[in-house]
Amino acid sequence: MNLPLLAEGILNGENIMIYCYAFRGYEGDLISVEVDMRRGIPSLDVVGLPDSAVKEARERVRVALKRGGFELPLERILINLSPAGVKKEGAGYDLSMALAILRAGGELSDPGGPLLVLGELQLDGTVRPVKGVISAVSEASRRGIRRFIIPRNNLQEALSAAEGNVLPLDSLGEVRDVWTGLMEGKGEKNIPSDPPRYGENPYPDMADLKGQPLGRRALEIAAAGHHNLMLFGPPGCGKTMASRRLPGLLPELTKEESVEVTRLWSQAGCLEEGTGLISWPPFRMPHHSASLQGMVGGSSAVVPGEISLAHRGILFLDETPEFQTPILQGLREPVENGTVRITRAGRSYWFPADFQLVMAANPCPCGNLGRESSACICTSREIERYWRRIGGALMDRVDMRVPLKPVPAEVLLGRGEETSRTVRERVRHAWEIQRRRHGGEGFFWNARIPVSRLSLYCRLDDRAVKAFIGGVKHLCLSTRASHSVLRVARTVADLDICETIGEEHILEALQYRRYGDRDIYWGTL
Repeated sequence: MNLPLLAEGILNGENIMIYCYAFRGYEGDLISVEVDMRRGIPSLDVVGLPDSAVKEARERVRVALKRGGFELPLERILINLSPAGVKKEGAGYDLSMALAILRAGGELSDPGGPLLVLGELQLDGTVRPVKGVISAVSEASRRGIRRFIIPRNNLQEALSAAEGNVLPLDSLGEVRDVWTGLMEGKGEKNIPSDPPRYGENPYPDMADLKGQPLGRRALEIAAAGHHNLMLFGPPGCGKTMASRRLPGLLPELTKEESVEVTRLWSQAGCLEEGTGLISWPPFRMPHHSASLQGMVGGSSAVVPGEISLAHRGILFLDETPEFQTPILQGLREPVENGTVRITRAGRSYWFPADFQLVMAANPCPCGNLGRESSACICTSREIERYWRRIGGALMDRVDMRVPLKPVPAEVLLGRGEETSRTVRERVRHAWEIQRRRHGGEGFFWNARIPVSRLSLYCRLDDRAVKAFIGGVKHLCLSTRASHSVLRVARTVADLDICETIGEEHILEALQYRRYGDRDIYWGTL
């Protein structure tokens, strides 16, 4: 919805100065806080579709103002949160209502322009941090607001997105000093820069993954092209260990990506207090007992789910067949579209969910299929039923399926392999190739190349054409699977710095597609 700049509205005569913020999915609404005082029995009422937490703010505000050194006017006070059709939830409205009352009662002067105020109040007047500050500040900046009063513990978060002056507040006792600073144009300013770097990559090193050449190669290709990946093998062979090292191969987030990820984490309440932008791709590993709302997002407050918290990073499903079927089937659209849309009470909300899906599973219910020292006691029907829990539609969207086997003891005692830093440099170079090639196309990774552009970007030499046609026929691949092979081959060629896809690139991509199609359920390990 295109709305006029708030600053322009003020110049046209509107008398709304204080705003707060209501979440509506990834985006939200700026809420104006209006106060009316009139003669009558002293009371404080809040209208504008407030929930219980907002209604309870009446008592918090009343006591906090008194203990902060202010006297609540002995009049009938009405606070209107507009627009009235948007439900107001949470305790982030406390501070804005308190300051609006002080301004209406003459305790504070006219601020001379709009400002965004966020914060929860304790009874002693202390201002508590709230979630979603970066989302509120981003939207307010887009709408022309250039002054912000926020809890001190949210300062770094606000500075990462604010366009203007940010004034932190610890308690209501400091309001007059902060208000004076507001009038004088003081406050912390956002200095545009790259995302803050918190030292080395926080994820485990690839050097720890020994004796898995196929697994290591698959991780590098998946990181370079943003391909979805399935790792399967007996328990203890290194599936989880390998998956935890995949995000360490991804380059740092750009400034825009950092803001997107931080907004989602802040809105979900997962951002640690006092921190700024998240600069590394996130890694989310939900338990298989997670609910559908916890994974996709929703609940009464419509907060991001695990798939959105994995935006620009990795969503890892360990023991994938143990997840509920509705959850696995609910991943299909986000995997394809990079967004998730949620409908609640006649309203539609959306969150970005452009993640890389990594799944891990045992090859059979007992876990011994492929283990040389043990015998698998599962029947072919049990194995088939086990894998059908994932569903063919989701499996068809997994570009690479890689078997892992237990590593011999003598290999575990050997020297370490290549480090994540070394592999990450190759991945970074492949990303730069894709950035130059796909620039301006509306997508970035090879895994996102549209079908209409495959013939342009995935050019095969003569031998590669024969290998591709023969491999597709031999494996009886679907159309989607065939396109997936081309995208993976494009990534393999990029890692080899080859403009044209060769036969060896096609053959390697076909190898990663051998398992899982046509009722071949991993029995040829």
